[in-house]
Amino acid sequence: MPLQQTVSTGQQNRALGLSTFAFTICFAVWTIFAIIGIQIKQDLGLNDTQFGLLVGTPILTGSLVRLFLGVWTDQYGGRIVFLLTMLASAISTYLLTFADSYVMMLVAALGLGMAGGGFAVGIAYVSKWYPQEKQGSALGFFGMGNVGAAVTKFLAPWIMVAMGWQAVALIWASALAVTAVLFYVFAKDDPDLAARKISGEKPKGLKEQLEPLKNEQVWRFSLYYFFVFGAFVALALWLPKYLIGVYGVDIKVAGMLAATFSLSASLFRAYGGILSDRYGARKIMYATFGVSMVVLFMLSYPATDYVIHGVKGDIHFATSMSLVPFVIAVFVLGFFMSLGKAAVYKHIPVYYPDHVGSVGGLVGLVGGLGGFVLPIVFGAVSDLTGIWTSCFMVLFALVAVALAWMHFAIRQMEQKAAGLDNRSLPQFPEMAGIHDADLHHEHEVKSKLITDWRPEDSAFWEETGQKIAKRNLYISIPALLLAFSVWMVWSVVVAKLPLIGFNYTTDQLFWLAALPGLSGATFRIFYSFMVPIFGGRLWTTLSTASLLIPAFGIGYAVQNPETPYFIFLVLALLCGFGGGNFASSMSNIGFFFPKAQKGNALALNAGLGNLGVSVMQFAVPLLITAGVFGALGGDAQTTKDGGQLWLQNAGFIWVPFIMVSTVLAWFGMNDIADAKASFAEQSVIFQRKHNWLMCWLYTGTFGSFIGFSAGLPLLAKSQFPDVNVLKYVFLGPLVGAISRAATGWLSDRWGGGRVTFWVFLGMMAGSLSVIHFLDTKDFTGFLASFVFMFFVTGVGNASTFQMIPVIMRQEVPRLMPELDGVQRTRQAEKESAAIVGFTSAIAAYGAFFIPRAFGMSISATGTPHAALYGFLVFYASCAVLTWFAYTRKGGLLHDVERKIAAPAPIAQGAPA
Repeated sequence: MPLQQTVSTGQQNRALGLSTFAFTICFAVWTIFAIIGIQIKQDLGLNDTQFGLLVGTPILTGSLVRLFLGVWTDQYGGRIVFLLTMLASAISTYLLTFADSYVMMLVAALGLGMAGGGFAVGIAYVSKWYPQEKQGSALGFFGMGNVGAAVTKFLAPWIMVAMGWQAVALIWASALAVTAVLFYVFAKDDPDLAARKISGEKPKGLKEQLEPLKNEQVWRFSLYYFFVFGAFVALALWLPKYLIGVYGVDIKVAGMLAATFSLSASLFRAYGGILSDRYGARKIMYATFGVSMVVLFMLSYPATDYVIHGVKGDIHFATSMSLVPFVIAVFVLGFFMSLGKAAVYKHIPVYYPDHVGSVGGLVGLVGGLGGFVLPIVFGAVSDLTGIWTSCFMVLFALVAVALAWMHFAIRQMEQKAAGLDNRSLPQFPEMAGIHDADLHHEHEVKSKLITDWRPEDSAFWEETGQKIAKRNLYISIPALLLAFSVWMVWSVVVAKLPLIGFNYTTDQLFWLAALPGLSGATFRIFYSFMVPIFGGRLWTTLSTASLLIPAFGIGYAVQNPETPYFIFLVLALLCGFGGGNFASSMSNIGFFFPKAQKGNALALNAGLGNLGVSVMQFAVPLLITAGVFGALGGDAQTTKDGGQLWLQNAGFIWVPFIMVSTVLAWFGMNDIADAKASFAEQSVIFQRKHNWLMCWLYTGTFGSFIGFSAGLPLLAKSQFPDVNVLKYVFLGPLVGAISRAATGWLSDRWGGGRVTFWVFLGMMAGSLSVIHFLDTKDFTGFLASFVFMFFVTGVGNASTFQMIPVIMRQEVPRLMPELDGVQRTRQAEKESAAIVGFTSAIAAYGAFFIPRAFGMSISATGTPHAALYGFLVFYASCAVLTWFAYTRKGGLLHDVERKIAAPAPIAQGAPA
């Protein structure tokens, strides 16, 4: 980099030294709960899971902000960003001394975690002072700031014993604030920023900064860092407690012994950078993962007593790792982790010299999330298994996955390189797709990115397109089914919580049933624009994998009646990941099929995806009655009537299927190049009147389907307490999903507008019927009325979606007369896809408002009647709107649906 040639060695050393010192203090603050958390745990009487959440919360904040801090450092310079980051964390650390409850501790810990974001700032800042051939060593030296964890473990126990944990927080906050000021005073702007100030050049925008994040290699590096850094942070936080529990040492000895791990995992990072510069990062990563697997296998083996019944009597012996071998083993583990951390970051400035902040921030974000997730997992697994070494078992599985993925990726690159003329690979073969784009790019993405897609061309469709489209649809359907299952799982879980000791009010339970709808609908707003921006294959993979978070979380949380209500609220919100998937899934599948088959494909994707609600409501009540996963799934909970439930199965049962679906999405799906569009291109729909009208109508159909799915189990349980309602409520979503998939032909024949009008008349009749049977206390009639409404919503879900492309084919020629036939078709398709996603997002708020309406109505009046009358009025407004805007004489769809006027022509061969 030319700018760096004018930088003196003294300037480089000052930048590196100040950054490393600042990061050391940041890291000391970031890991403060590893020591003071032990005393707080005793003071507040926390269990292992709560302790894991407390020590992991700062890690969460420090991880999530890394991406943005890295980008801002590239844009505005590390000097100012580092100052603000450290001051924000110092203030939060000081406020921690005033916290007197677990919830307040968590809130303060969120702000304290900003210190962890200093890593992304330092990486982006330091890399700009050094040429590529020295960046491995420089960044490795900077990474030695991890030694701040050892500083905390050495000093904090003595201060805490002498003065209390509040004194530790106060001193650490003061040190961080002073460091922030010193850094700002003595540091200088990096060469790139200084040059931009002179030239007046503007920094790169956010979109350009985030562009490399679409590369698979970046995410693979993130997994590596999840282990080498995330596991390091997790163990740094966990080891003091482990040493006290297993070996019976006091807090001061535990802190010093744990510091040996932190020291080895920090000080040798500089050496890892030197080795990566000299021998290549790939060899260092192989050594890191290989040795780590061996050490973790040894650490994973629990202390065990054996009795062998021999010829001359019993033979007794035991296996266990004493304290000294344990300390040596974790020292070796930390040493190779430090090498691996340097090796991972060796890649980034070499292959992304202009995006170090964003790429380094993302890799650091994922790695830092390991420091948040893993302590919680350690606590949960410890509570679940009762085995101290279970934390090392988790890490053994993690490093095995990382090693396998790295090896197979490298082997794939080597095999592809075998046919090239020069038979050579770059230093990092796993980055070949970026390093030698002309030689490798076509080989790597040929089968995944489709640049020529002409579904309206019958010859192309029969020969090539149909097979690809159907494969993507068949992979999308089960992924969407799982998304709906996870999204609505609380509708069943909340009905069982009171039976196993969770003493929540009816309104609190309705909140848990409603919150997934709130978050799911909000996620849909963003998800609806993601496929054209990132590609359907990557987004489907990531969105499906995200379902693992709430699935695991529910499985662990329900096993302990002492789990705070706040945790359940968070998990309910996280289930919204499943709700968001619908918008992106529908948008993605819509691009694959020709106009003549698009309606059927979307109906199958949506209808069979909606079936996930019914599958969940049918399967979960059965699965929670048996220990499906044996000892791995945890013990049964005893119900108030003396029975047994394995309510954790409601979350765990989806985990293996989510994993399989994620793998299938990544290796089996495709991206369509012509389907790319920016948010700005899609945002034109916000100017379209019919976008907002269809949001209102689709809320009446799909919003009712998903809202009734979320609220019906608890509503039925509250109104008919003597009936085992969970045996029957799955029928409603089942009928609704099937009717959506099977009745699309009605709209094709009679017109979506006319069908939608009659749908809302049916919804009005259904609402009155439910009220009647509630008054007569007739469960059969109550259930039948809801099944009828589910059926009608399914018909309406299909008919409203059929209306959208017809409306836009009529409107685009009027709104954009300057476009030719092919351009009009492409514009109508893009707007239709965006409207489909956006309307599904708005309608999904029904999953929040309908359960909340039931809960508020029951709390205020003792019955759900007020909510049902409100729904009746809403359905009447939908019927009037449909008639006035679309189906009356003079309405937009009147002539088209009655074949009086031909629909707008479709340009043949236009890309979908």
